[in-house]
Amino acid sequence: MIEFEGIVPAMAKALDKRGYEELTPVQKAVIDPKLADADALVSAQTGSGKTVAFGLALAPTLLQGAERFERAAAPLALAVAPTRELALQVQRELEWLYEFTGATVASCVGGMDMRTERRTLERGAHIVVGTPGRLRDHITRNSLDLSAIKAIVLDEADEMLDLGFREDLEFILDEAPSERRTLMFSATVPRTIANLAKSYQRDAVRISTAAEQKQHVDIEYRAFVVTPSDRENAIINVLRYYDAKNAIVFCSTRAAVNHLTARFHNRGFSVVALSGELSQNERSHALQAMRDGRARVCIATDVAARGIDLPNLELVIHADLPTNSETLLHRSGRTGRAGRKGVSALIVTQNARRKAERMLQGASIRAEWARPPSADEILRRDDERILADASLTDPLQDDERAFVAELLERHGAEQVAAAFVRLSRAGRSAPEDLQEVNPADDRKKGPRDDFGASVWFSLSVGRQQNAEPRWLIPTLCRSSNLTKRQIGAIKMMQNETFVEIAADSAEPFLASLGKNRMLEDSIRVTRLDGTPDLSGGGGGKSYGDRKPRSGGFENRDGARPKRNFKAEGADRDRGTASERPAAKAWDKKPGKPKFSKPGNGPAKPKRGPRG
Repeated sequence: MIEFEGIVPAMAKALDKRGYEELTPVQKAVIDPKLADADALVSAQTGSGKTVAFGLALAPTLLQGAERFERAAAPLALAVAPTRELALQVQRELEWLYEFTGATVASCVGGMDMRTERRTLERGAHIVVGTPGRLRDHITRNSLDLSAIKAIVLDEADEMLDLGFREDLEFILDEAPSERRTLMFSATVPRTIANLAKSYQRDAVRISTAAEQKQHVDIEYRAFVVTPSDRENAIINVLRYYDAKNAIVFCSTRAAVNHLTARFHNRGFSVVALSGELSQNERSHALQAMRDGRARVCIATDVAARGIDLPNLELVIHADLPTNSETLLHRSGRTGRAGRKGVSALIVTQNARRKAERMLQGASIRAEWARPPSADEILRRDDERILADASLTDPLQDDERAFVAELLERHGAEQVAAAFVRLSRAGRSAPEDLQEVNPADDRKKGPRDDFGASVWFSLSVGRQQNAEPRWLIPTLCRSSNLTKRQIGAIKMMQNETFVEIAADSAEPFLASLGKNRMLEDSIRVTRLDGTPDLSGGGGGKSYGDRKPRSGGFENRDGARPKRNFKAEGADRDRGTASERPAAKAWDKKPGKPKFSKPGNGPAKPKRGPRG
């Protein structure tokens, strides 16, 4: 058995059984004899082995020199985590780590049967792991007794504060004995965490190992520039190119999760969804499907995916850009764990490149900018995998020889090889053809010197219907294969808008609108012969040679103005009521004006809020 100096023998036995040969830097730091029973504030990045770290740190405090626990009259330790998935993951880790100590580890998380949890607590548990809201419920109902608590661990403390759990955390800490040990683990230590530590810890030891100060060294960051209309196709190609054992695709909303899940399922990917609207049972089944190989792609929102650990996760795709640099690090930290390599791929539309660059710079990350994998590159990669297939090099078995000889005699070597190739390619989604994009195109600033040959179109909407370029241009790009560089001057009239489209894009633009020539079912599009009267008569307003405005649609991924979310905690998917505090008032999303159907007259619609 490998000797682990400074560790309780029962824990060393569990580590050896689990196959541990060496402890991670944060695990070594927390078992330092100088730490003893002191409080600690630990900077621990995702994937650094912090769950085992605080399990090792708690053992001497809880066992008090004994080899095994006696029957628990009341819990001795409490571990608090921000989400159900992370809490249940912590419970599983502590169960194997404390296997030879006789410890009972119970969970109290939102979405589970509270009566079952109460019965488990009544039978006795040495360590309780839970989410803030559910733990507070048990305390107020007198089903969780904190009188014997010797230590409390706050795991992912920064995320708990971001999600609005500060009041619940303070309630739990105030209810626990003051002479306890408090360990706080956080990926970052902002002022809010420092203030919480100052209020509830005594002379805490600050631990920040050199290994953790270097963010995600085993993650390769790639940024793929695409046109807005090719965003989903690019995700498909990235999934096909890397062919990861497990991949997770992050979206900003539940609606986006449901849309991509349906799209990828129809394309033949084995996919599951993870969002706050799912029940705990559904979320558990989704994660288990990823762990046992029944599914390989998980489409998730930020809140739903916090803290989950998928051992074979090799690829993270940001379908929607994160809200900030910290979210980028949290998302990407799902891969590249425990020394394994991983890829974090950002899907960046042309008009969102500068936003992505600022985010990467804020996270101190250098990404490789490139086009998404093309269909030809994916097919070549498929052929490389076939040539590297182990079945081509494994020795021929005696019980196979007779049938192999019969196959060759009946069909010949070439036909047998063709059958092998077809079987290898079967079930794989066909790669997508993507539009050519120059990653530097979106950096061009200012008006264009010469738009070149063009065709004019009339749109059945004008100033009277509150039409504005800030939503009209993204609508044109989203509803067709146009990019901003293919849209020229825009002339707003009272009940009509003239739009200039590059000549070589005119026919594809019309074809994308269908037979009805309708833009989003409300705006009729008509091709004009020649150039319309742009003299300005009738109160028109011209937007020729538009210069992107700071903070306009240029930086919004072709979308309407953002909702006013607050930091990472307002992730647009707040989880279910059982795992979050009461929701605060949300800013309403500014909407596009409503239009009458063509032919119903120019009745003025209700005006939506200005962006």
